[in-house]
Amino acid sequence: MKSRDTRLGWVVTVALLAGSTVLPAGEPQEKEEGFAMLFPKDGAPEGWLVRSWSDVNQPPADPKTKWVVQDGILHGGEPRGSWLLSKKQYGDFILKFDFKLGPQGNSGCALRVPLFGDPAFDGMELQMADYRYNPQAKDSELTGGIYRAIAPRKQVYKPTQWNSYIVTLKGSRLHVVLNGEVIQDLNLDEQTQLVLRHNGQPCPKVKDRPRKGHIGFQELSRGVEHVLIRNARIKVLDEPNEPAAKGQK
Repeated sequence: MKSRDTRLGWVVTVALLAGSTVLPAGEPQEKEEGFAMLFPKDGAPEGWLVRSWSDVNQPPADPKTKWVVQDGILHGGEPRGSWLLSKKQYGDFILKFDFKLGPQGNSGCALRVPLFGDPAFDGMELQMADYRYNPQAKDSELTGGIYRAIAPRKQVYKPTQWNSYIVTLKGSRLHVVLNGEVIQDLNLDEQTQLVLRHNGQPCPKVKDRPRKGHIGFQELSRGVEHVLIRNARIKVLDEPNEPAAKGQK
């Protein structure tokens, strides 16, 4: 009996130790070394710009559009059709966040984008879209794709559930993990695909797009449910630039 109790105690101890290393879903990850929370306070996000979805040099079509943080969760702008972009610029970094979409959800994560043009074509947009938003969408237009340029290795998006991204950008390397699966592992210097804008005109090849720029999130969902972002945090691997110059706000 004594040896059985000892073995049982050992199993319980191991289980408790293993469980103690995992934070509950949805709990902020502030203790991760080197990471800073992007939306630490409720209310209107501080240090961010609200811009039109198709030309981030312009304000949204509806001047009342706003994004808001509630109980630590960022809610996509109402009405649809905007980007929320960082005032700071980033080059090399690790970005982690969870996202959730409605049945006709459409969002994206801006990576190294300039404050002009369309982030999907003038920077990089890591897509976040439910299948039902556009049943005719190509693989590169679905979750995990570099919009219209590079399809993910596999499709592991979970509809109407929380999904988790880990995005690493360092120089010409892009590594993306979605829900624990590697879906992109790219040398950007090799990405020479022809990509057409929405008007049919070619845009810069991925290899020629900026290596430093702004990050952010898009709201282009249909219906009443907007994109939700939680636990968004970043670890800078180089030094971020200062906020956007006067006149770019």
